[in-house]
Amino acid sequence: MLDAVHVGRQPIFDADGVVVAYELLFRGRMDDIASGRQDTYATSAVMVNAFTEFGIAEVAGNRPCFINLTREFVTGQLPLPFGPEQVVLEVLETVDVDDEVIAGLTALAEAGYKIALDDFVWGSGHERLLGLASYVKLDLLDGDLSRLGEIVAACREHPRIELVAERLETADQVAIADHFGMELRQGYALSRPQVLSTPSLSPSRLRRLELVAALMSPDVPLDKVTSIIVSDPALALRVLRVSNSVAAGVVSRISSVRQAVMLVGLTRIRRWATLMVVDDVAEAPEEQLLTALTQARLCENLAPRFGADPGAAFVAGLVTGMAGLMASTPAAMAEQLPLTIEVSDALTAGTGRLGALLTAVRAYEAGEWGSGELAGLSLDAMRWSTRTLTAAHRFSPGAARRRGPVGRAG
Repeated sequence: MLDAVHVGRQPIFDADGVVVAYELLFRGRMDDIASGRQDTYATSAVMVNAFTEFGIAEVAGNRPCFINLTREFVTGQLPLPFGPEQVVLEVLETVDVDDEVIAGLTALAEAGYKIALDDFVWGSGHERLLGLASYVKLDLLDGDLSRLGEIVAACREHPRIELVAERLETADQVAIADHFGMELRQGYALSRPQVLSTPSLSPSRLRRLELVAALMSPDVPLDKVTSIIVSDPALALRVLRVSNSVAAGVVSRISSVRQAVMLVGLTRIRRWATLMVVDDVAEAPEEQLLTALTQARLCENLAPRFGADPGAAFVAGLVTGMAGLMASTPAAMAEQLPLTIEVSDALTAGTGRLGALLTAVRAYEAGEWGSGELAGLSLDAMRWSTRTLTAAHRFSPGAARRRGPVGRAG
């Protein structure tokens, strides 16, 4: 059965009413509009869903995204899996400010991340962070407006800070934001959150654990990491989507999962895999993944007959198989991935050597090609896929418990 994942997205406007950013919000269900969950699970789910299920370009285009951070992320107990290019790190008001938090945020700011202080209240300790902040969010619905002038004046002593008037629900509150010259605005009076949904096949929990365990070694071979990833179609698709955000502005495009891993880098792969463990969503149905994996392997096996690159053939077969499981089309999915022209053309127009290969595989699966032509390669693909998925079970729940809760806050 295909699951769906959701992300809430609320626009942030400038004073002229132009959308300049989005805040990404946890949504457990499509109708969960009022969800206020702000724990580590919620933050991990937002990150994983936005970057690996949708692709950040699908969620926000080229606009920055405000993402809530809990203490675990602020202090580095859980490392951030993305760079500072398109995110603003929003420090929740529930984070107690101490020396460890200040040190963590200082390191993030020095690394180029922009910091926002959420629901800012003077006297809560968060005023110690003003020197690191690029944004301060002021609640004009439930906040203490009696000291608003003092707080605004204190923030204005830091020229880099922009003020975000949040929870604007009435014209009077919008007028207050205008009066104090607050640069950015957010709230129901301007726009309610929108829930974005997409079908999802989650990587198996055991495969995620295997990947995290392998990546614990600093000298893990790239081939081993790649083999773990390609063995789980849902995990491979997530890595391809992550590589799309990394590839923004990069001239080269990818034609294999190995190239995607190299583009993203083992450090970020490790961080994403850790977040997927924290996210801890339900395991994917193996019989469906087996079908997609077998198709990808069959394309790889058949590539030499068409003079095609086996790695590119695997990716083309993987995307085709996953599209069928996710109520999408190969062409639509190709638009979300940083694929080479050859792979993209095969998926969108059926052209080139890879296009001819995919046509042959579809004909075989539909019974339109002689059974003797591909029967041997198909049987090999089925055996390989079955062995690959079965191998994950050596990471039994008992073994996972003995190793400890991978990726959880210490």
